Amino acid sequence: MKLKNILTVGITCLAFVFSSSTCFAESETNQPISESINEEYAPSSENTASSEATLDTGNTAWMITATALVLFMTLPGLALFYGGLVQSKNVLSVLMHCFSIACLASLLWIAFGYSLALTPGDGDWWIGGTDAFFLKGLSIDSLFGDFPESVWIMFQMTFAIITPGLIVGAFVERMKFSAVILFSGLWLIAVYFPVCYWVWGGGWLAEKQVIDFAGGIVVHATAGASALTLAWMLGRRQGFPKSLKPPHNPGMVMIGASMLWVGWFGFNAGSSWAADGLAGMAMLVTHISAATGALTWMAIEWIKGGKPTIVGIATGMVAGLATITPAAGSVGPEGALLIGLMAGSICFYATQAVKGVFGIDDSLDVFPVHGVGGIIGIIMVSFLGVQGGFLGSSAGEEWVPMEQLMIQLKGIVVIGLWTAIASWIILKLIGSFTALRVTEEEEYEGLDVVEHEERGYDLA
Repeated sequence: MKLKNILTVGITCLAFVFSSSTCFAESETNQPISESINEEYAPSSENTASSEATLDTGNTAWMITATALVLFMTLPGLALFYGGLVQSKNVLSVLMHCFSIACLASLLWIAFGYSLALTPGDGDWWIGGTDAFFLKGLSIDSLFGDFPESVWIMFQMTFAIITPGLIVGAFVERMKFSAVILFSGLWLIAVYFPVCYWVWGGGWLAEKQVIDFAGGIVVHATAGASALTLAWMLGRRQGFPKSLKPPHNPGMVMIGASMLWVGWFGFNAGSSWAADGLAGMAMLVTHISAATGALTWMAIEWIKGGKPTIVGIATGMVAGLATITPAAGSVGPEGALLIGLMAGSICFYATQAVKGVFGIDDSLDVFPVHGVGGIIGIIMVSFLGVQGGFLGSSAGEEWVPMEQLMIQLKGIVVIGLWTAIASWIILKLIGSFTALRVTEEEEYEGLDVVEHEERGYDLA
C-alpha cells in the first residue's frame, strides 16, 4: 500500500506541475526550443536548428513517417517479439512492461527529458539546458532545420521510449511491475538523458567527435550494460538453465521481429533528418546487415544444433540491426555485409557465453544482442566509415581510423561504466523500500495473474 500511495502522489504532482507550467509558457515566441545542435555533429549541415529556415514539406513528411516507424518498433514490435519469447503465463506482463514504459518515457521526455538531452546547456558538458521544460516556447511555427520542431521532439522521444523497453528482456518473468516502473523512470533520468546529451546534444563526447549515427552507444550499449547489471543483481529464474521452458509462441516472435525490421528503417534512415541520399543509403545498409545477420545466425545454429529455428533467425536479424545502427550513416553495402556477418556470429557466441560460461540469466539476450552488437558497430565504424575508404560509402567524414578507434573506445568504456554503476545504484535504492522480485510461488503461478489479474490465453 505504501508504494501505491507513493506512485499516486507522484502522478498527481506531475499532473499539477504540467498543468501549472502552461501558465508561464511564452506563447508568443516562434523560436525553436533547441537553438542549435552543433553542425559538426549533424549528419547534414543543412539540418541544424535555425529560425531563418523554411519548411520543407518533403523532409517533414519523411520525418513524420520515420517517427511513426520508430514508435512501431516498440508498440507493437518489441512487445510482441519479447512476448513470444516468454512462457504463456507471463506474456501479458511483458506487453504491459513495454506499453507502460512507452507512456512513462513520453511524459518524462515532455516534462524535462528533451530539454536536458537535446537543448544547449550553457556551455555545460554534462547536461543540457532547462529552458525547454514542459516544451515551453514551442509553437506551430518552430522549426528544427527545415521541418517542425514538434516532429523532431517526437522523433527523439521514440528513441527514449524504446531504450528502456529493450532492458525489459533482461528481467522478464521475475521482476515486480512496480519495481519495473520505478527503475525505468529513474534510469531515464540518470542514464539516458545525460548520455543522449553527451553524444547527440553537444556534450563532451560530441566534442570528442564520437560517432554514433543512430544509437549504437546511446541506445544499444546503455540498454545492454543495464540489462547485464539487472540480470546479475536479480538472480536467475526458477529452473535456469536446464529446466526452463522454450518460447511459448515462436510465431509471435517472428511477427514482432518483422515489425522491428520494418520500423528500424525509421530508426536509421530517419537519423539522416532529411529525405536525401544519406537516408537512402542508411536504409539499404540497414536491410543488408539485418539479412546477413539473420542468415549467419541461422547457419551457425543449424551446424551446431542440427536444426534452424525461427527464434534463431529472428534473433540474428535483430543483432544485425543493432550492430549496423551506429554505422548506418557511414558504411556502404560491402561494409554492411561485413557488419552483418560479425553481428550474426559474434552475438551468437556472446549469448552462449553470458548464459553458459558466466551463468547470468539475461533472459532474452539483451546484452549479447544489443550491447555486444552496438559495441561492434561503434568499433567498426572507425575502419569502415572512412570517406572513400575500405568498404565505406563516402557518406562519412574523413578521419584517421586508429585515432577514431581510440575515441570510440573511450565513449564505450565511459558510458558502459556509467550505465552499469547507475543501474546498480538505482536498483539498490528501489530495493531499500520495496521488493524487486516476485516470490517463488508467484513466479511459479505467472506474472500475468499475480501482477495484473489477467490471462493471455483462456483455453477453457
